[in-house]
Amino acid sequence: MASLFSEFRLKDVVLRNRVAVSPMCQYSSDDGFPNDWHFVHLGSRAVGGAGLVMVEATAVSREGRISPADSGIYLDDHVQPFAKIAQFLQQYGAVPGIQLAHAGRKASAHKPWEGDNHIDSDQGGWDTLAPSAVAFGGNLPKVPRAMSVEDIGRIQNEFVAAAKRALAAGFEWLELHFAHGYLAHEFFSPLANHRTDHYGGTFENRIRFLVETFAAVRKVWPERFPLTARLSVTDWIEGGVTVEESVELVRRLKSAGLDLLDVSQGFITPDISVIPWGPGFMIPIASRIRRETGVPTAVGWLIADPQQAEDAVRDQHTDLVMLARELLRDPYWPYHAALKLGDDTAASILPVQYARAVRQR
Repeated sequence: MASLFSEFRLKDVVLRNRVAVSPMCQYSSDDGFPNDWHFVHLGSRAVGGAGLVMVEATAVSREGRISPADSGIYLDDHVQPFAKIAQFLQQYGAVPGIQLAHAGRKASAHKPWEGDNHIDSDQGGWDTLAPSAVAFGGNLPKVPRAMSVEDIGRIQNEFVAAAKRALAAGFEWLELHFAHGYLAHEFFSPLANHRTDHYGGTFENRIRFLVETFAAVRKVWPERFPLTARLSVTDWIEGGVTVEESVELVRRLKSAGLDLLDVSQGFITPDISVIPWGPGFMIPIASRIRRETGVPTAVGWLIADPQQAEDAVRDQHTDLVMLARELLRDPYWPYHAALKLGDDTAASILPVQYARAVRQR
């Protein structure tokens, strides 16, 4: 059997394979509510054979949405439609996961295909919050309001409330979004965090929001289910987050109960030009973090070739492979990957409704 199609156990959760659907924003919600689009988008990846299916970045508050069309779980009424999705994912063999997020200074933006720029207040935009009153720049020029300590506590409570709703909806895998230039990453990175209080300045202070938020969620998320985080482990620019800092942060989060790190990168500023784009370019960094912290990892970024994914898992560089664009191109990538790797479990990946017809070819 290919390593990519071996089971992966984390806490009381067992993934049928090491292929995970990365959270992918669909910008298709109304006031946070998932709908038929999300049901089909996520459900088809479960039918396609992924072991873990993650719901997109889901806002913990209205103000925390990237756009007005973002997924959200800030209302009790959001629980039922998410429960329908989670139940379907489970029915077809995938573990249902959800990523909780707050967009910080990158909130109040148009959908990508409508400009991806900040929305003016007279067009439905809203005031944004961030650690410091420093704009992201580029097409997101809105200057956020610097958060008070009271704001910090309120948003941490919103993460806790969202985690409780996620549990009520039937999700078994929770990820906190500490990456991609959104609120938690803004606290971590000196490029966005210019505070002079105990939430800014030194490394210890800049990680405080992340560690406190994680610990607060850990208290309400059951120990039997994985609690993970997606972290931008490098900003790729001088003066920003480094891999060395991230290794130490992961050690702190491990002590607070982190079960797995979803290794990501960048997006704290619009003017980074040195990212070494290429197939699986984050795999070596994920391997280093896994080795130096002892925390299981998941990694994505331009992984498309089944053999590259297989090698990454087999050689213990990562525990899970996160796929995004490739699963948009081919929801049945796990099945096709198993065929290419010569894995004898290929026929069992598809549901019986499909597998019978495929075997008759």
